[in-house]
Amino acid sequence: MSERRAVITGIGVVAPGGLTREAFWDLLTAGRTATRRITLFDPTEFRSQVAAECDFDPAAAGLSPQEIRRMDRAGQLAVVSAREAIVDSGLSFDAMDPTRIGVSIGSAVGCTTGLEEEYVVLSNRGSTWLIDPTYVVPQLYGYMVPSTLAVEVAWTCGAEGPVALISTGCTSGLDSVGHGAQLIAEGSADVVLAGATDAPISPITAACFDAIRATSPNNDEPQTASRPFDGRRDGFVLGEGAAVMVLESAEHARARGATIYAEVVGFAGRSNAFHMTGLKPDGREMAEAIRVSLDQARLHPSDVDYINAHGSGTKQNDRHETAAFKRSLGERAYQVPVSSIKSMIGHSLGAIGSLEVAASALALQRQVVPPTANLHTADPECDLDYTPVTAREHKMDVVLSVGSGFGGFQTAMLLARPAAA
Repeated sequence: MSERRAVITGIGVVAPGGLTREAFWDLLTAGRTATRRITLFDPTEFRSQVAAECDFDPAAAGLSPQEIRRMDRAGQLAVVSAREAIVDSGLSFDAMDPTRIGVSIGSAVGCTTGLEEEYVVLSNRGSTWLIDPTYVVPQLYGYMVPSTLAVEVAWTCGAEGPVALISTGCTSGLDSVGHGAQLIAEGSADVVLAGATDAPISPITAACFDAIRATSPNNDEPQTASRPFDGRRDGFVLGEGAAVMVLESAEHARARGATIYAEVVGFAGRSNAFHMTGLKPDGREMAEAIRVSLDQARLHPSDVDYINAHGSGTKQNDRHETAAFKRSLGERAYQVPVSSIKSMIGHSLGAIGSLEVAASALALQRQVVPPTANLHTADPECDLDYTPVTAREHKMDVVLSVGSGFGGFQTAMLLARPAAA
């Protein structure tokens, strides 16, 4: 990485079971699960009827009636997270040169909720082929353009520098933070709001994942349906949420005496060029992303102290990821704790990578490894230390966070404690 290094100085979170940064961390360290039967719509007709929902009230979260009307749920989650991150950072954005403020927001499915709701109204629940456009809300065009999510965050902080929407499927949240760190490193911005948001819990999304049998049908026990690395796992659990972080150069942060959660010391992505949803069992592409991120950070596999895994809870992902850790880290893979927070907050598609970066930064700061909930039955092919059920105090200087997405995307990011870096 460049000598102009990016550090995290503010974190904002809206997550299932935790609508603020501290509530999110409390949920993770307690090992509580936020998965339940879907309440945002009637799921009776679907194979998978469970999800991890945010009990989110936009008015209670401080959004005005106009903002609530204008923004899709994903935009609302992003803006509320961004506001919390700004306050946490202690930065006065009004006093900054706006051309030196950037935004990098990730999303896999954009404004899915708003688009589906409008289609249902316009088509009279699909019964009308020729629709009357006078029934459409003025915000519909914004729903169709995912970059409006990044625009909303830019308006929140007054950013007039580089602003981008990163959409790389389920690695979007990692890639958006990585892109933000690169903007800092290359000198394009002094401060970047980076993170991701998705609110995909809707009938169309449920139907799509039902069709490929990717989500768990464990409807009788929704609290235990998300079981990464467990021998009984049968698919992932859909989630929603957002996490936004304030990134700034280490020099900028230290000059103002900011609290630094972590430094982004390595970031790399690879593609398997293989299959839209399939993964090769050897984990070669993820292993290569890990190797390159280690080289960037000038670190050795023995320096990795904790792995925040993708850990979706599908059989092919968990085996692929386990193989990638062994391939890239060698014997260190057997010595370092691994965990998946998707066991507690589900898989929020593009948002989850940023939620995992937030969890990794908090783990580094507080020296606690979040657990993998619902992990009770060993899978012989998943034979690493997955931190089952209970959080663990653990000395950490370097954390590896990885993501894997439809289309073959593989991303690795390394965070380090400021003193260690």
